[in-house]
Amino acid sequence: MRTLYVTDLDGTLLNTKDRINPESLRMINELTGRGMLFTYATARSLASASVVAEGLRLTLPVIVYNGAFIMEPCTGEILSSLFFSEEEAAFARENIEKAQATPLVYSFLENVEKVSWNTRRENGGIERYLSLRKGDRRLRPLDGPEGLYDGKIFYYTCIGEKEELMPLYETMSRDGRFRCTVQQELYRPEYFCEIMPCGATKAEAIKKLKKMCNCDKVVSFGDAINDLPMFELSDECYAVENAVPELKEAATAVLDSNERDGVAKWLWENCHLRSGGNEF
Repeated sequence: MRTLYVTDLDGTLLNTKDRINPESLRMINELTGRGMLFTYATARSLASASVVAEGLRLTLPVIVYNGAFIMEPCTGEILSSLFFSEEEAAFARENIEKAQATPLVYSFLENVEKVSWNTRRENGGIERYLSLRKGDRRLRPLDGPEGLYDGKIFYYTCIGEKEELMPLYETMSRDGRFRCTVQQELYRPEYFCEIMPCGATKAEAIKKLKKMCNCDKVVSFGDAINDLPMFELSDECYAVENAVPELKEAATAVLDSNERDGVAKWLWENCHLRSGGNEF
C-alpha cells in the first residue's frame, strides 16, 4: 500500500521562527531518501514556502495557495491550477472595494506570477507581509489603484482588523463560487481574509495529488481550523500539541508540538523500519 504523507507548514512543521528544526530536516530527509512519499500543503506561495522549508528535500509536487496550485518545487512547473472567471473576479473586486479593504491581488500577468497592491493604502499587516518578502520577484507595487486587478487572478488576501474584514467575509462566504476564510495570523494581532475559487482547498488538491502519485492512503498533519477538510479526507490525521481544540478533536491522535519536532518524530517512529517505495 502506497501512503501519501502531507503536512501543513506554519504552526505544524515550522517552528515559531518560521523554519524547520534541524532534527526534523534530518529525519524527514532520510525517510524521503528511502522512498517515503512526503510533501506539504500550505496557504503560502511556492516562493514563500521554499524559503521557510529550506533544506527539505522533496521528490513530490507541493500544494500551495491553499490548494489553488499543485507545483513542482524545484522547477515551479504548474501541474494543477484554479483561477477566477472574469465575472467572479469582478464580483470580488466590487465587494472588496465596498468593504474598503486593502487587498493583495495574486495574478498571472503575461504568464508571470505577480502580487499587486496599492502602496498608498498599506497598513501595518501589509508592511509586515512585505518585510518578510524582500527581493521577491512577484511583488508589484502600484502607486494608486490603477492596474491593481489586472491579469488572471486566482487569490485575494486582505489584512487588517477582524471587525473590518468580517462584512467582506460574510458576503463572499455566502456565494458558492468562492471559498473565503478569516483567521488570525500566527503569533500576530492582525487577521487575514483570503478569497479563493470554490475548489481551492487543501483537501481537493490532495485528492488530485493522491491520484497523480498512485497512492492508496493519505496521512496528514496540521494545526489550524483550515486543516479540517484535509483531516476529513485522510485515512489518518494528526494534530500537533499547539493545534486549535477543534482540530485536536478531529485528529486520530495528538503529537508533540511544532517546536518539539512532533511531525518528524511521528514519521520516524512509524516509518523508519520500512524499506522500498511501495511500503510507504
